Amino acid sequence: MRIAPRLGGRLAALGVGFGLIGAIVGLGIAARLPSTEPIRIGAVFPISSNAASLAGPELTGVRIAADQVNADGGIAGRKVELEVRDLRARSEADAVMRDLRDQGVRIVIGAYSSDLSIAASDAADRAGLVYWEAGAVADRLTGRGLPMVFRVGASGSNLGSNSSAFAATELASRLHKAVSALRIGIAVADDEYARSVADAAEATARERGMPVVVRRSYNLTIPNWPGVMADLAAARPDVLILASHIPDGIAFRQAMLASGLKVGALIGSTMAECDPDFAGELGADAIGVFASDRPTAGFQAGALNSEAAAAYARFATAWAKAPKDGAAAGFQSGIESGDDSAGDRYGTAEYAIHGPAEDATAEQSEEALAGFSAAWALFRHVLPVAASTTGAGGAALNASTVAAAARTVDLPQGSLPNGAGLRFSSAPATLGQNERAAAVIWQWQAVRTYAFVWPPTYATGDVAFVPLVR
Repeated sequence: MRIAPRLGGRLAALGVGFGLIGAIVGLGIAARLPSTEPIRIGAVFPISSNAASLAGPELTGVRIAADQVNADGGIAGRKVELEVRDLRARSEADAVMRDLRDQGVRIVIGAYSSDLSIAASDAADRAGLVYWEAGAVADRLTGRGLPMVFRVGASGSNLGSNSSAFAATELASRLHKAVSALRIGIAVADDEYARSVADAAEATARERGMPVVVRRSYNLTIPNWPGVMADLAAARPDVLILASHIPDGIAFRQAMLASGLKVGALIGSTMAECDPDFAGELGADAIGVFASDRPTAGFQAGALNSEAAAAYARFATAWAKAPKDGAAAGFQSGIESGDDSAGDRYGTAEYAIHGPAEDATAEQSEEALAGFSAAWALFRHVLPVAASTTGAGGAALNASTVAAAARTVDLPQGSLPNGAGLRFSSAPATLGQNERAAAVIWQWQAVRTYAFVWPPTYATGDVAFVPLVR
C-alpha cells in the first residue's frame, strides 16, 4: 500500500524533471533559431528644412539601398526597416537620439549637413548608438575620437587635398609651369566646414612644393567681394581654389567676372561648383570651372568591380523613378516589386555628362549616390559581419558589435557603388573616417554639361579650357 504513493511520487517528480528539461532544451533551440525581427535603422535628415532639396535625395539613396538589400533577402534573413526622423536643428539632436534608442534602434544614419551631423553624432554617442554618416564632409565629424562614429564618404580634407593634387598633376603642365612655380591662391568662406577644406588644400599644395601666394577668407553673411577680388588679383595666382557653400560660390564667380580677375584655373572644392544650380544660374559663365567633389552619377564604369557595378545599375534604375523634387521623406520605393506608380511624377533631367554615360545627369544627384553608397556599405558589408558574430541571425545585434564589425571590413577601391573602397581609420585624429573614400575632379565643359576629368579611372572626358577663358 505504501509502495504505490512512493512510486507515483517518483514518477510525478520525473515528469516535472522531464518537463523542465524539455523547456530548457526548447529555450536553447529557440535561442539558436534565426531571428525574423527587422533590423531597425534610424534615418535622421533635415527633411522639412531649407536643406531638404539636397538632404531629400540623400535619404532617397538610403531608402534605395534598404530596398535592394531587403529584395535580396535582408541581413541573415532579417529585413532592414528605416525609422525616419526629421532633424531640423542642432537643438533637437538629443531628443531625437533618445527617442530612437527608446524605440530599440541601435544604429543611426544621417544627416547631410555638417553642422547637423556634428550635433547628431555627438547626441548618438551620448545615447550609446552607432552614428553612420551618409554625406557631411566637415573634418570635425571624424576628428573627435568618437569610437561609434563612422563616415564612408570623403571628408573636407580629402576634397581640399584633391584640388591641390589635381593642380600639381594636371594643371601645372597645361599652364606651362613647373609644379614648384605654380602659384596657388585660396579663397575660403569663414566657417568650420570651408576652413577644413581650405586647410587641406593649403597643406597639400605646400607638400607638393607649390607656393600658396594668398589665402583670403570672406564673411558668409556680408561678403566684401570687391575687397576679396582686389586681394586675390594682387597676389596673381595661377590656380584659384575656392572653398564655399552654394549661394556664395555662385556669387563669388559672378564677382570674379565683374572684377575682371583672371586665373589659369578655378577649382571649387565641394558645394557650389558641384551643384546643378551653379550651371543653372551662370550658364556659359560656368564653363571651364572645375569641381572637386564626391562622385555623382555617370563616371567611368571601369571604376567599379562587378558587384559594385551591379549595385550601381540597380541604383540608377531606382533613382530614375525617384520624385523629381527630391522629396524623399514620403518616397517609399517599390523598385524591386516592379511598382512604377511613383514614376508618374518623375521628369527628365536638365544636366548632361560628356562621355560614355551621356544619359546620366548632374541632377541624378551626388547626394543620392552618397547616401546609397554609405548605406550599401553598412547594409551589405558591415551588418552581415556583425550578424555572423552574434549568431541567431544577429538577434543580439547591438551598437558595440556593429562598431567592431565596421573596423574589420577591408575593401579595395571600386568595391562600393561610388567607386570607393572601405577601411576605417583607427588613428585618434581621424577615427572612423573611411581611408578609401572616393573623390573626383569634374569640369563644366558646355552649358549645363560636365565631364569627369580626374583621376583617370573615373574620367569620361579630357581637361579643357586651361587657361580659363574668362
